[in-house]
Parts: sequence; C-alpha cells; structure tokens
Amino acid sequence: MSAVRAPLWHRVLVHAVLVVVVLVTLYPIVQILGISLRPGDKLYSTSLRVVPENATLEAFRIILFEKPFLVWLRNSAVVSLSVTLVGVALAATSGYAFSRFRFPGHRIGLTSFLFTQMFPATMLLLPLYILLRKLQLLDSLAGLMVVYVTTALPFCVWTMKGYYDSIPRDLEEAALIDGLTPLGAFLRIVLPLSLPALTITALFSFMAAWSEFIVARVVLQRSDLYTLPLGLEGLAGTFQTEWANYAAGSVLVSIPVVVLFLLLNRFLVSGLTLGGVKG
Repeated sequence: MSAVRAPLWHRVLVHAVLVVVVLVTLYPIVQILGISLRPGDKLYSTSLRVVPENATLEAFRIILFEKPFLVWLRNSAVVSLSVTLVGVALAATSGYAFSRFRFPGHRIGLTSFLFTQMFPATMLLLPLYILLRKLQLLDSLAGLMVVYVTTALPFCVWTMKGYYDSIPRDLEEAALIDGLTPLGAFLRIVLPLSLPALTITALFSFMAAWSEFIVARVVLQRSDLYTLPLGLEGLAGTFQTEWANYAAGSVLVSIPVVVLFLLLNRFLVSGLTLGGVKG
C-alpha cells in the first residue's frame, strides 16, 4: 500500500519554512564573505550588499602573507590530525570491548562516560590545568592534544559501541571458524564494516580540536604555538579590529571543514542512522 501524500498546502508550508531556515543560516556566512572583500576604506560601511563596491582580495593576501596564518594553520593541523588518529584508535578498540565483552566495571565505565557528557569542558579546566602542570605539558601542543582527546573520547566510545552493537556476532563467529584469531576477526571483519561510525568519530574528533578556543587559550601562552582560533582572536585589538582580515581568516578556516563534510557526507548519513539501532 502506497503512503498517503500530505496535502499540497502542508508541503508548501514545510518547504517555505525550510527555505527561510536556509536563508537565515546562510546570511551570516554571506556577510562574512562580503566583509572579507571590502577595501580598506569601506570596513565600517553599513551597506548590506553581498559583493561590496570595489571588492578586493587584499585581506586574503594580508592574512596569508603578512600574518602568521600559516603557522597557526600548521599548529591546528598537527593538533587536529593527532587528536583524530588517537581518538579513533582508542574509541574503536574501547567501543569494541564495551560492546562484545562483559568485565568488572563494564556498566560503571559506560555510565561514567555518559556522566561526563553532562558537564561542559570548561568545568574541567582547573583540574586539567593542574594535571598538565604536574606533567610539565603546559604551553605545549602535546598538552593541548591530551585535553582534546580526553574531552572527545567519551562521545566517540559511545558512538562506536552503539555501531558495534548493530553488527551481528555471527560474522565474527564465522571468521573464527575459518581460522582467524579474535584480533584478526576484529581487524578484517568488524573494523571495515564500521567505516561509517569511524568516519563520524574521526570528524567529531577533528572538529573538537579544529575550532576550540577556550581550552587552547588556557593551555597555550606562546604566540608561535597559537592555533587558528587563538590567532584570529589576536586580530581583535583593544582599540581597533582588523575586520577584513578577521573575516578573510574565518573564511579560510572554514574551508577544510566544509571539504571534509562534502567528502564524508555519505558515510555520515549511514553512520548516524545505522549506529542508533541494534541489528
């Protein structure tokens, strides 16, 4: 039996609401792009034109070649990629252990991971600061990586555990009968099937490190270790803000994230839908 179609007025209303939401979402992005194209004598203009008069790419040239943007980019890339690799490795193995085995502390461990998500990362700043100071990791990219992995891991473990629950155990049992070891069954059977969940975990870990500001501000003090959010924040001075350069840097920062979403879109959809149910 075919599904009953909604009335025409209902579909028109839904699409109209979606169009309005899209326009409201895109408007700030378009305005930032327009500000980045403004010439130096038009920075404080109140015009709402998308492409300003006498548009120029001067702000992009300044941010790339006159500011230490590439240093900030390098630091952010090192931190984000390291956090992604470590986070995916730990979440993939920990999630599998919580999904397939029952051991002392199993329920307490899962509950603890869930409990930590009730509090914002800023509440952990003081104990993390003390811990990093004792480990002599303050004002270092390694210390920042430790904090980011710590705060992102609980969500990633729960994501991987939920996806592993949807993979039938029969596949692993068949692999064991064929001669594979438990580790071999995990690496050759379960892990490839978990690619959508691994993609979500990797993207979440990357985003947690790429755009974070508050923790980085507390951990890092040396300007040569600044990540992109810290570097861009430095463009806002006490008496003057370099709005065009700030906007140009914001546009450049968003490009890697947009590219990642476009490349991983099909994995994200399947991972979010299949990982939420148990097969």
